[in-house]
Amino acid sequence: MTQTIKAIVRYDGTDFAGWQIQPGQPTVQGNLETALSTIAQQPIRIMGAGRTDAGVHALGQVFTCQWPIDLDAERLRRSLSKMLGPAIRIESIQSMPEEFHALRSAKSKRYAYTIDTSAEPDPLSARYTWSVGTNIDHSLLARLCRRVEGEHDFAGFRCEGTEVKTTVRTIHSVNFDRGGVIAPIDSTTTSRLTFHGNGFLYKMVRNLTGTLVEIAAGRLDEAILHQRLNEPGPYNGYTAPACGLCLIEVEY
Repeated sequence: MTQTIKAIVRYDGTDFAGWQIQPGQPTVQGNLETALSTIAQQPIRIMGAGRTDAGVHALGQVFTCQWPIDLDAERLRRSLSKMLGPAIRIESIQSMPEEFHALRSAKSKRYAYTIDTSAEPDPLSARYTWSVGTNIDHSLLARLCRRVEGEHDFAGFRCEGTEVKTTVRTIHSVNFDRGGVIAPIDSTTTSRLTFHGNGFLYKMVRNLTGTLVEIAAGRLDEAILHQRLNEPGPYNGYTAPACGLCLIEVEY
């Protein structure tokens, strides 16, 4: 008899073509399924809480699957981490009720985007930050975050590529703070935007970040934010690079 298991996964997305399996490409899902299938000695398919694009990182991605053999959660966690490391690490594994589903059971997600305002990028953190230079109005950026919060139709911040029933989403909070997400990060020159919402459209966080930073850098007028919150889409602005984005956690 199979059982539903839930796993929390941490990974460096730099060298992956994203979460979802793609033929001939290294992906997080593909590596996980290969390792799980090897241990179980039969094909294992997993469902993630959401897709991350090529180059995007995660501290708290979640997947579920049907596990067909006796579960020793800690032994399985250690075995997977050893097989998949150092780019992928399993943070925890637990048995769940049969109806639990990584995607459908999720209530909200939290993403963080790290920007670097140093004059010269730090080679030790360049994989995890977007180097935007020093000409950023931090107080303006913090103020702009408030305008994104609440329920909006985010069609104007969505890239084409994934069909959804509705483009309306609720952003519970957007916080702008000093410091990064993944070490080694120099907190004196890095800042992060943390988005907490009930769901996100394709590249929505990166598009929001690109727009907010471009306004704070003086390259776009503040009015563009309101305009794009009322556009039918697709997004036609600057998409922030994948390297600065990290999926922090999925809440159930």
